[in-house]
Amino acid sequence: MAHYTFFLVLFSVYLVNELENNPVFNAGRGSVLTNRGTVEMEALIMDGSTGNCGAVSGLCTVVNPISLARLVMEKTPHIYLAFEGAEQFAKQQGVKTAASSYFITEENQDRLVHAKQANRVLLDHTASNTIKQTENHDSLNISLAPGTPIGDAGDTVGCVAVDKQGNCAAATSTGGLVNKMVGRIGDTPLVGCGTYANHLCAISATGKGEAIIKATLAREVAALVEYKQLPLTEAVDQVVKGRLGQGNGGLVAVSNAGDVAMAFNSTGMFRATVDSTGRSEVSIWH
Repeated sequence: MAHYTFFLVLFSVYLVNELENNPVFNAGRGSVLTNRGTVEMEALIMDGSTGNCGAVSGLCTVVNPISLARLVMEKTPHIYLAFEGAEQFAKQQGVKTAASSYFITEENQDRLVHAKQANRVLLDHTASNTIKQTENHDSLNISLAPGTPIGDAGDTVGCVAVDKQGNCAAATSTGGLVNKMVGRIGDTPLVGCGTYANHLCAISATGKGEAIIKATLAREVAALVEYKQLPLTEAVDQVVKGRLGQGNGGLVAVSNAGDVAMAFNSTGMFRATVDSTGRSEVSIWH
């Protein structure tokens, strides 16, 4: 069992690494900027078969936060390391780091400028051109629906996976919110909020972190599956519609039987699935 779990976790980390390395997404290389123009990245990995997990936040030099989260899980007696302590641990482990210029892209600098002009903290996928269009309207008081693909802005990245033995794992990585306060921690690295996995299912969420935290969104799905014996799809729909305020986000989930559920209450959500036969599906709006 442990053998299969190891490779499942390895696969999840590898997949999220690929997304972290792509500046299109709000994670790793493409992380959005704080109100000081810096990056503060966060991530969590969780092995559903053992309950083991590792989380990090406040990272400013680590190229692949999810890889460091895995090392926290495997190499320390702790679950969560943040800011200076997490950076120091990264140095001790010899993980790949980069100067701040690696993370600060022109696109994210532009988003920050317009967020500051609008005096708003904005969701990761709110593109600057949309902010410009609405900066003189009351609608600016409400951030755009999470998962809404506008312009070239990206999303928090996440992965849920199950192996042939029914072991589940979840991994999530993000840069957070545009123009967020320095020191703000979102739902992603909080076990049971933006990320969770147990022996029955795995969940990874995206959207408005504060709303996801209040709903303990990921754990709520797992609890309905475990204690009410709801099918995964029904549990996901119930939580997204009933626990998460309209327009606040969505999630992807997989069960130990291989069932996949992806739900959101926003305009759209970037998502994709692939199985062992090679069958794949990519969706945004429906």
